[in-house]
Amino acid sequence: MRLTRLAAALALILPAAAQAAVGALSQGVVAGDLRHDAAMLWAMPNVAGSLSFEVATDAAFTQVVLNSSPISATPGVAAKWDATGLAAGTTYFYRATDFANNMSSGTFTTPFSGGFNGLRFGVSGDWQGELTPYPAFGNVAGRNLNFFVQLGDTIYAEDYHTPGEPTAATLAEYRAKYAQALTPPAGTANTLKDLRQSTAVYSMIDDHEVVNDFAGGAPSASDPRFAPGAPYINETQRYANGLQAFHEAMPMQNLVYGATGDPRTAGKTQLFRSESFGRDAAMFLLDARSFRDQELGNPNLANPAEVGAFLANSALAPRTMLGAQQVADLKAGLLSAQNDGVTWKFVMVPEPIMNLGPLAAADRFEGYAAERNDILRFVDENGIDNVVFVAADLHGTLVNDLSYQKTEEVFAAVTNPNNPFGSLAAPQHKVDSWEIITGAAAFDQPLGPTIIQQALAAGLIDANTVAYYDSLSTLGKEQFLKQLIDAQIVPLGYNPLGLEDSAIPFADLTPFGLPQDYALATHTYGWTEFAIDPVTQALTVTTYGVPAYGLGVLSEATPVVVSQFQVTAVPEPEAYALMLAGLGLVGALARRRVNR
Repeated sequence: MRLTRLAAALALILPAAAQAAVGALSQGVVAGDLRHDAAMLWAMPNVAGSLSFEVATDAAFTQVVLNSSPISATPGVAAKWDATGLAAGTTYFYRATDFANNMSSGTFTTPFSGGFNGLRFGVSGDWQGELTPYPAFGNVAGRNLNFFVQLGDTIYAEDYHTPGEPTAATLAEYRAKYAQALTPPAGTANTLKDLRQSTAVYSMIDDHEVVNDFAGGAPSASDPRFAPGAPYINETQRYANGLQAFHEAMPMQNLVYGATGDPRTAGKTQLFRSESFGRDAAMFLLDARSFRDQELGNPNLANPAEVGAFLANSALAPRTMLGAQQVADLKAGLLSAQNDGVTWKFVMVPEPIMNLGPLAAADRFEGYAAERNDILRFVDENGIDNVVFVAADLHGTLVNDLSYQKTEEVFAAVTNPNNPFGSLAAPQHKVDSWEIITGAAAFDQPLGPTIIQQALAAGLIDANTVAYYDSLSTLGKEQFLKQLIDAQIVPLGYNPLGLEDSAIPFADLTPFGLPQDYALATHTYGWTEFAIDPVTQALTVTTYGVPAYGLGVLSEATPVVVSQFQVTAVPEPEAYALMLAGLGLVGALARRRVNR
């Protein structure tokens, strides 16, 4: 007893660095919101008291460059510290030590401020806590990523697929959901912890961080799940609880909009962030929930008039998913990146921007087509090249190029009394941009079976077709789904899945014999890696996955490549063009020698 009391007394008076480490922090550490000169550091203490961070340029911590002051810490509530004054393009090591001297460490690399240096990052969304330990991430720590994006639905706050589990509404209930998502069953590998300690993380909400399909810019009285009285849902207590728990669980800055002139955004939490990574890439992380207008109702697919009205209203009504300020910030950032000679522009948005047809479209950008068309038209008319939209939410991987309609042409089509096709008669304008919807970290069930069930309910297929689908191999199911999706979207003037019908210079690299081609992977859980070559600037997109599994299953599958393709940067960066010109000159001289 006396020895125990002596140890406790020493812990009060000795600095953390002078004490021997007791154990690891239960949730490890994670860095986030990288900037050229800063990173937000995060740790969950095991015990009450203070917690401190150290940042060094070596893994042994012999070259410590930053120390935080002691931070008041409570178990279950993360401690965060914004480490500023860092150097761009530098690898750092950091560690956190709590009051009982439990310690964990991690690493991150700050973005380069210029030049072509190459870039490698990962993206995934849809993290159902009941399906931990997320075996799909078993290879992330070994991929040497510059960062990883958690692109929405980082928890499922409401009773979604687990009967009897309560809906989260209070701050304590939201915190418990994050604890569930971050804590795998005893004796299993903590792949999410390994991911978060191996690289930096950027995080964004979708809907399930608050409640399913909410629209933050809608009146609070429009949704009975929120207490009425506030002008907007993003001013209700339930929204505030969800956002606070999200901020606590993620290594991110607490940003607030100023006087935007829009009451939906002015003075509100700003989740939009952007960052440049030398001249390789710029990234824009969009909040598609907090400021959106109330959704249109999904049309009855058996009623052509309803479908036509939905498409016309979505394309013509000045409704927003992002909010005017966020759209303006995105446009300005894209134009600035283009003018600065940045090769790739990645727009991270939780909701897909590709057209997938009117089935369940109200919650996607198709339900906000006027804003969708405006963004894509801006990209097109300003000649902004190499724009890649990266989305999540659908629990499967889909790839397609993009097109848009012009408002004046839609209006002319809809108001033409001799046009029986409504807005469909307005032409689609192709833009040399494309989108990949990334698959779920883990969500029961994945996109493939979900589409089949939705198609059956909508009368697009019958029970015999479902039985045929169930009898197919995974490869056969993917091919069947591509045909089913294309059959719904091509008659509407949209592009079939894949990049074959575009001018985008790409090559399918998916290894022979794997169950999917590059355009879709809808029966696996996983993540997608984006790798930019520092010389050619070619972008290689690789999706890793494990077979989907259900609730109550502890999968130990190893992630494998399920899809891979490469896109050439357009135009070629000048460094690569000079290299090619030099090779051409050498070749010409060699030919002259031979001819002599």
